[in-house]
Amino acid sequence: MIKVLIKEKSITLKGHANFADYGKDIVCASCSSIIATSVNDMMTISKESISYKDDGKEMVVELLDDNELVIKLFNNLKELLISLSNDYPKNIKIESEE
Repeated sequence: MIKVLIKEKSITLKGHANFADYGKDIVCASCSSIIATSVNDMMTISKESISYKDDGKEMVVELLDDNELVIKLFNNLKELLISLSNDYPKNIKIESEE
């Protein structure tokens, strides 16, 4: 299961979806696509506005300043992950500390 911790200014992801075999896991692919697209868009707007770390076991996206457009993209990232967890509750779990 992918575990997502959402805080006001950070999102942390750990684990694997285990929806299907490697290379066929649509939940994992969806989550990866959501993260990659969102982070790339935020960094295109302002590299100084976010921090992104991925050590292979954990991904962390953190807001560093108050860039309005980056905040909108960050909030959209949260909503996309929540939507994915609503569709696949056995594979992705959201915890919120907001």
